[in-house]
Amino acid sequence: MSIVEKDLHNNENLLEVKNLKTYYPIKGGFFRRTIATVKAVDDISFEIKKGETLGLVGESGCGKSTAGRTILRLLKPTGGNIIFDGEDITNLSGSKLREARKNFQMVFQDPYASLNPTQMVGNIISEPILNYSNPTKEDLKKEVMELLEKVGLPEDAYYKYPHEFSGGQRQRIGIARALALKPKLIIADEPVSALDVSVQSQVLNLLKELQHDFDLTYLFIAHDLSVVKHMSDRIGVMYLGNMVEIADKDSLYAEPLHPYTQALISAIPEPDPRKKKERIILQGDVPNPTNPPTGCPFHTRCPMAKEECSKIKPTLKEVKPGHKVACILYD
Repeated sequence: MSIVEKDLHNNENLLEVKNLKTYYPIKGGFFRRTIATVKAVDDISFEIKKGETLGLVGESGCGKSTAGRTILRLLKPTGGNIIFDGEDITNLSGSKLREARKNFQMVFQDPYASLNPTQMVGNIISEPILNYSNPTKEDLKKEVMELLEKVGLPEDAYYKYPHEFSGGQRQRIGIARALALKPKLIIADEPVSALDVSVQSQVLNLLKELQHDFDLTYLFIAHDLSVVKHMSDRIGVMYLGNMVEIADKDSLYAEPLHPYTQALISAIPEPDPRKKKERIILQGDVPNPTNPPTGCPFHTRCPMAKEECSKIKPTLKEVKPGHKVACILYD
């Protein structure tokens, strides 16, 4: 039995990602030939259990948003497998992909850019429902009104346009639209980074309430480690398209193992000014993803790098129960 066939018999996980790769070709020259390749997501693997929230963190450009869009099949994977609720959706197309998409939706980073400015909110939320079913006008309006209430918006929002709302309210509209098809998985791609700090906590608490009410599973993508800790059960850390560490949030924050994770967590502000915290400052810039370094992708900036780090690319290994890390220091 192959790895994929074994995974199809595992009912505990809602989502399993196996060796996922997403590469972007760079075209150049008169004939627009491929002259280079951006390895946005380079051979990552993880799973999300039903009802769980997995946080995905890393610097801008590390590939976390590309991973989310590839899992949704908004981007075509270059390699690997995406197994959703026991079905391999990696190569689905046409009507089969359309049918599968009912079960996973996305909340986008920019709540204004993701909403049609020419449509009323009622129509925006109704659209996905009408794409998959044919309810009566009365039933449709009742369903949309219930969703508006669930996300904390007044009834008269139904007849208004996106520009009439604040950023936080617009994100609530986006969340209501994502909930319209009653999905099993929601991928939240930086859902609060474009919002005021005063509004962020309200939206995060709303997402947690909805997870309980709708029995949702989340892939929560963000760069703010304090936000991810508040939302997640487990956290995966990405660097230059690679997954370098994954663990439950308490283990990751109490004892980060990968040098990159240690640097990220050292940058979290300490609320108590009397406590002194040692900050790990990384030297150099993130390498060009079109020409990533050989060996460990982090070795060019790692304060603990050894000679073999430039030659051997470590794989993600479980070094403690439920705690995986890709680092030669733990081999």
